[in-house]
Amino acid sequence: MEVIFGICAFALFYTYLGYPLLVFIVARLFPKKVVTSLYEPKVTVLITAYNEEKDIREKIKNTLALDYPKNKLEVIVASDGSTDRTDQIVKDFEEAGVKLFRQEGRVGKTETQNNAVERASGEVVLFSDATTMYRADVLRALLPNFADSTVGCVGGKLIYVDSSNSEVSSGAKSYWSYETLLKEKESHACSLIGVSGCMYAVRKSAYMRMYPEACSDFLICTVIYRQGMRSVYEPRAVCSEETNDRSDKEFQMRVRVISQTFTDLWRNRDMMNPFRSGFYAIQLVSHKLLRYMAPYFLLVMFVASGILAVNSIFFQLLFLLQSAFYLVGVCGFMLHSWNRKFGILMLPFYFLLSNLAAWMGLINFLRGHRYARWEPAREA
Repeated sequence: MEVIFGICAFALFYTYLGYPLLVFIVARLFPKKVVTSLYEPKVTVLITAYNEEKDIREKIKNTLALDYPKNKLEVIVASDGSTDRTDQIVKDFEEAGVKLFRQEGRVGKTETQNNAVERASGEVVLFSDATTMYRADVLRALLPNFADSTVGCVGGKLIYVDSSNSEVSSGAKSYWSYETLLKEKESHACSLIGVSGCMYAVRKSAYMRMYPEACSDFLICTVIYRQGMRSVYEPRAVCSEETNDRSDKEFQMRVRVISQTFTDLWRNRDMMNPFRSGFYAIQLVSHKLLRYMAPYFLLVMFVASGILAVNSIFFQLLFLLQSAFYLVGVCGFMLHSWNRKFGILMLPFYFLLSNLAAWMGLINFLRGHRYARWEPAREA
């Protein structure tokens, strides 16, 4: 039982602290640099939308205001069977050159993107969500990376905006700050294994159709890596988006993404073999697989320490510390449900929410539940 507890404790330590340290060391000692230079190809900005009538107008205005030659900028809004006024609003911008691609049948975000990319005329396709606002210089920041022939995808920096000042939003921002730091180091060490779905650019020649239930912003990096190229992080390309301020919305979103990620990992399990894909495999296993297995490590540790506590003061202390941590998280959930501020309790609460989502995501994957369609999670 002590061995089982030790294995799980080590797995958690490695997942949250050991792996970030490993990536930092590799990035520092063996950095993979990007050779950048002026690069100004034709670009297609592809905005995927479903029932976004409240936001699509401002998003199109934001896109048309990008600092880039207008004769080299194509804007396509891919509407996945929208039933509100989204399509009509897009048509209002036809004279400005904005094109509408309507996908009939509600096939989901990934399949809609697949079909829209076939109609794109740009050498580089920049993928965006309808609720994401870009800084005007994002293309000037992203595109020089494509001057390096080894780069197939470039991800930008997402900054979450927390106008509601809720604990869920604060937790999401803290989690994303940790993820952003990892992305930067992974980019220098080898390649990104995932990008922010609201802003990433891909060479059209390197884009390949993905199955409808794929988490496209995660899978795209593996698609690129299979072709001998890598995905890099560009922190100067900045966009912003509102966070979720409701725990149920955040939970549903994370369950969907994690279940999709398990599907992608399973269908690309050969890429988790270090003899096939080198350090990229270590990144996939450490950053995704072990991270999403954390709730199972936590459960085994809790049960094992409870059993060992019968004859050990040391394990009694560990069991009490774990119990206190989970109790604080539950209290945070209760206060959140009562619309009360709970400050420092936010971190245990969000940690529990994230791990419960990982637990449910794996269960849904094992049950064969697949996500193709998506519902916008954030409020307009």
